[in-house]
Amino acid sequence: MSTRRAFLKLSLGAAAAALPALHASGALAAPAPRTLRIGNQKGALSLLKGRGTLEQRLAPLGVSVTWTEFNAGPVQLEALNVGSIDFGDVGEAPPIFAQAAGAPLAYVAATPPRPQSEAVIVPRNSALREVADLKGKRIAFTRGSNVNYFLVQLLRKHGLDYADVHPVFLSPPDARAAFENGSVDAWGIWDPFLAAAQASFGARVLADATGVVVNRGFYFSSRDYVRQNADVLRIVVEEIAKTDEWGKTHRADYAAELAKLWGLPAPVVQQAVDRIAFGTVPITKTILGEQQKIADTFLDLGLVPKRVDVQEAATLGVAST
Repeated sequence: MSTRRAFLKLSLGAAAAALPALHASGALAAPAPRTLRIGNQKGALSLLKGRGTLEQRLAPLGVSVTWTEFNAGPVQLEALNVGSIDFGDVGEAPPIFAQAAGAPLAYVAATPPRPQSEAVIVPRNSALREVADLKGKRIAFTRGSNVNYFLVQLLRKHGLDYADVHPVFLSPPDARAAFENGSVDAWGIWDPFLAAAQASFGARVLADATGVVVNRGFYFSSRDYVRQNADVLRIVVEEIAKTDEWGKTHRADYAAELAKLWGLPAPVVQQAVDRIAFGTVPITKTILGEQQKIADTFLDLGLVPKRVDVQEAATLGVAST
């Protein structure tokens, strides 16, 4: 009996001694705590936040999620540059400025093209009937935005140069006021401001981006976060894709949720949603080429101080096209 008790005592002591080593090796340890700090605008990511499914999927990995709301993509990218967020959504132009400023940007995923979601509009009774009529006219738009690039390419397509028009750099709310009171002749704008202008005062679309530019949305992270948390980002993209798939087949419900977020009438939001091409796609060589064209155009216009190599932001790898 004494031999058996001695054996048990020795065995238990050996097991106790082994526990610290097992914990140190990770064999018994819980996942190391990690954080995903998401910067979101009022849109698809806000809908994902409301569902709570991302938090549920990341919990077993020991990942906690925080959310910070921003009113524009450039501000989100500034937050990335100073290390305040790890992930966000943005249009196609702001990442160019972020790279030019030295932000550690990494493209994670993209949306399909959405050319109908941005346009140059004119007042209902405007004498302007075609793009060529914009020569010498005052056009309001946000400097360095997607619409800035769209306007350049639209003018070129119709035989005009950027210097042939008079840009009036305004934020969307200020541009709307200038458009309504006749201080500008046209307005380059995107949804939902586009749909609101059409519904509120009968603004007429002179040209949208169809056949001119692609107009994608992007999901981004930092290069360091990608290297250290690729498993987390894969799950994020999967959950975003699920929200997109639901929106594609439930457009009215999707619009109703966005109407609450945006504080806009449901019919206005429905018009904007009807123009959306839903989906989440990987970053490809073709997409990077599209972004490089934007970067080179902005360099030619003097909007960025140096050449941006978009390939440097392709940290996640490039899928074949």
